[in-house]
Amino acid sequence: MSMPKHFRPSTSRVSITLTWLALLLVCLSGLSGCGSNTTSGSNEYEYVAVPEASLRDRVATIFNKTGLVHNGERLQVLEHMQNKRFVRVRSPRGEEGWIQERYLADQDTYDQFQHLAEQNKNAPAQATAAVEEQAKVHISPGRKTGYLYLLAEKQKVDLLQRQTVKRNAPAPTPTPAKDAKDDKSKDKDKDKDDSDDDDNDKSDQPVILEDWWLVRDQQKRVGWVYGRTLYVDVPDEIAQYSEGQRIVAAFPLDTVQDEGKPVNEYVVLFTEPKDGMPFDFNQIRVFTWNTRKHRYETAYRERDIVGVLPVSQGQQDFGKEGTLKTFTLRLKDDAGNIHEQLYKFNPPIVRKYYAPGETPIPKMKHKRPDATQHKARH
Repeated sequence: MSMPKHFRPSTSRVSITLTWLALLLVCLSGLSGCGSNTTSGSNEYEYVAVPEASLRDRVATIFNKTGLVHNGERLQVLEHMQNKRFVRVRSPRGEEGWIQERYLADQDTYDQFQHLAEQNKNAPAQATAAVEEQAKVHISPGRKTGYLYLLAEKQKVDLLQRQTVKRNAPAPTPTPAKDAKDDKSKDKDKDKDDSDDDDNDKSDQPVILEDWWLVRDQQKRVGWVYGRTLYVDVPDEIAQYSEGQRIVAAFPLDTVQDEGKPVNEYVVLFTEPKDGMPFDFNQIRVFTWNTRKHRYETAYRERDIVGVLPVSQGQQDFGKEGTLKTFTLRLKDDAGNIHEQLYKFNPPIVRKYYAPGETPIPKMKHKRPDATQHKARH
């Protein structure tokens, strides 16, 4: 029995349908879609910015792993997806595959880190600190700035300098030119600070500040880390004397022997237990070791100072007293000028030293910041 004519599919129609199905299968075959890939030059590189990530043989829900890359590794870019969600890369071990672009940092970010490391390779460490938990290392202070390296839990780093930023500050961007409307708005809001645009929509809302530290790890990599993820590495016998204040830095000043074991004596800097203070430290204590009682004791203490980092150490000839260990603090006076104050250590006594004709530094009155301007989370 023959099929009715209107039920017979046209050969040309079947051919067209098969052609479209074939094209559709090619588009969905697991890479990046029809015409959506661009081949990269062989000199383009990206860097892994997560602890580790798998490479895929295709961009699809189901894929095979072709390799594993780790934080900081340099990857050669072979191919980009048009929508920039994935890139195909080659690892240092020759593994090739696709990886999400959000797991990577670009060459510019890497170069900025290299420059930062070069600038601070000889910067004196203000303290040794350990990381409480895994922490991101940023190119500049702030939660929304670029990052690349990761610090492992308990990893130790050198603390170099502190900087305070707004908690929700946007990522740095070039400042656009202002038009006439902006100028009119500025005239109407003369009492508002344009630099606080992200906070002044609600004038009664306090600005939350947080501390960030420039750190240097054992591989000499340098970057900014959120201060609350760090704790200064000092003996527990000294940490117990913090009396509610935060330890900013600790310097081994000298070493003594107790029953054949070396014990460090320290200069320790303290500050208020909150972020955003307009100084790095406001108290100093020198802890010496009592070899008879086998314990730390306070040999020197100075409160209500306004100090800024860095602190320097050295030694100097003091005539009859001989060559003594010294340290120098940078202190602000009431006018905001910074003066250097030298201290000499003739164990167990610490005293300020003034050169001939030198006068004591005018002491700045200790001013607590307005609570509406400096608020920290505990």
